[in-house]
Amino acid sequence: MFSYIIRRLLIAIPVLLGVTVFNFIIINLAPGNPAEMLLNPNSSPAQIALRKEQLGLNDPLWVQYFHWLNELIHGNFGFSFNTFQPVSHMISERVGPTFVLMGIALIVGVLIAIPLGVMTATKQYSKLDYSLMGASFLGISIPNFFLGLGLIYIFALQFKVLPTGGMMTLGGEGGLIDRTKHLILPVAVLSIYIAGRTIRYVRASMLEILGSDYLRTARAKGLREFVVTNKHALKNALVPIITVIGLEVPFLLGGAVITEQIFQWPGMGQLTIQSIMSRDYPTLMAINFIAAIMVLVSNLLTDILYSVADPRIKYQ
Repeated sequence: MFSYIIRRLLIAIPVLLGVTVFNFIIINLAPGNPAEMLLNPNSSPAQIALRKEQLGLNDPLWVQYFHWLNELIHGNFGFSFNTFQPVSHMISERVGPTFVLMGIALIVGVLIAIPLGVMTATKQYSKLDYSLMGASFLGISIPNFFLGLGLIYIFALQFKVLPTGGMMTLGGEGGLIDRTKHLILPVAVLSIYIAGRTIRYVRASMLEILGSDYLRTARAKGLREFVVTNKHALKNALVPIITVIGLEVPFLLGGAVITEQIFQWPGMGQLTIQSIMSRDYPTLMAINFIAAIMVLVSNLLTDILYSVADPRIKYQ
């Protein structure tokens, strides 16, 4: 296992380099100019050219890329074009709230999806099965921004039981209860989508296992249906379920961008929107690099969990 992890980490290095090259090209091909965004609309061409020179935007793209890569090798992401602060400092302030939001949403979504997915599989073609599958398709189909605005209207504006956004109440102490209230709506938006996607895969995986011969043998030995379903069947159905959960990380990253903007959550998603609007290339490169690392790490953890769920899987 250790040698396998080392090989995967070594393979990740050229993958990350390829991702940075692709991201750098895409970002610089986008319309707009950071120098023009920083100056007022009445600035002269000479002022714009001077600001581009100060930002290093007059250099060829390959020179700009290797300059950024050199900064990355030395442990920093450069300086923001918008705030002129170190990008690493800006991200360090935002990455924690995003991890909290994504982590809680993933846990809640999985805790909802697995028992409901097992229930739909054991009650196949029943009214409960049709109802839960319909709800899962509804959870997938509703866009994050529409669901978020709907929840804000209902729970924040009509019933006034939850805040409209932010991470804590302005001027408040920011205690656990206050932070929990601010987490409920954005977590609900993300976890509903995760649960809706995952329930279908749990159901399909369980249906494939429930007809196995060894489960019929377990029932013939007198084991309770609860033990047969949740101990034997679910354990053997975990490998495809783990795959789906691992694939949720990229979807969470994309969904968090919209959700954080709607609920004014001070995380990486909100910073991404701000950086796009201001054409802040160094910050966008850093965010994309961190997102690529998160995806690679989640894939590695998924492979490791395969061997935990199924001892027959061995890595050399």
